[in-house]
Amino acid sequence: MPELPEVEVVRRGLARWVAQRTVADVEVLHPRAVRRHVAGPDDFAQRLKGHRIGTPSRRGKYLWLPLEDTDESVLAHLGMSGQLLVQPHEAPDEKHLRIRVRFTDTLTSAATAAGGTELRFVDQRTFGGLSLHDNTPDGLPDVIAHIARDPLDPLFDDEAFHQALRRKRTTIKRAMLDQSLISGVGNIYADEALWRARLHYERPTATFTRPRTAELLGHVRDVLTAALAVGGTSFDSLYVNVNGESGYFDRSLDAYGREGLPCKRCGTPMRRRPWMNRSSYFCPKCQRQPRVRAV
Repeated sequence: MPELPEVEVVRRGLARWVAQRTVADVEVLHPRAVRRHVAGPDDFAQRLKGHRIGTPSRRGKYLWLPLEDTDESVLAHLGMSGQLLVQPHEAPDEKHLRIRVRFTDTLTSAATAAGGTELRFVDQRTFGGLSLHDNTPDGLPDVIAHIARDPLDPLFDDEAFHQALRRKRTTIKRAMLDQSLISGVGNIYADEALWRARLHYERPTATFTRPRTAELLGHVRDVLTAALAVGGTSFDSLYVNVNGESGYFDRSLDAYGREGLPCKRCGTPMRRRPWMNRSSYFCPKCQRQPRVRAV
């Protein structure tokens, strides 16, 4: 699933092409794409009409479009294959187009002549979708109020994260993927940061000192920033920005997906192990398995 860099790339594209535009019409082409909006497709479409979209926002992996004149937001669940694309309104429909949002400025003759654009939600596997939610006083959709800040957020509290690690009594990769502790980090970037920090994914969080936690957070920030600079990680055509372009960080991965290849640091063949219905990639020499098990 897309992680912080991929979602942030999409958010920036939406900020450029969608913010401050007023919704003229919404077409729901597949009801599953709005299944999280319990009132149904027709209600979802009607409640968006006439509202102006504010600056797209993100917390961790979660992306939403605030409606400026209400206390509501459209939350986007990208799921395994969801894409938010900005397309010319005359462009052919994508095979897996689920939702189309047209804007009032697209309907003017001048915009039509210049090639106006619309927002499309495309989802091959239909695991994702859009839904309308009330905002909390902090401006977050209420369903994600429990999500922690991400490590690139200026208000992220390093000391609070360290204390949470110590209290959690789990293993470090599990903690890194716990979105209530730290958001935005998924399987790929957890493996990358742990490789950079020379930490095994089963390292108990109770063993972390403040300097060790600070070092790991530094690597997390570095890898997220590096991925963001090249548009995120795209292993196939499903992870794209609003213009349909793929990211290139997969060419720079040090751990994830490199089973059997030499460690870029010591030359030892990288290993893969099944982990929580996923895989963990690590160097058996640089990231030695801990002797102490988590409680």
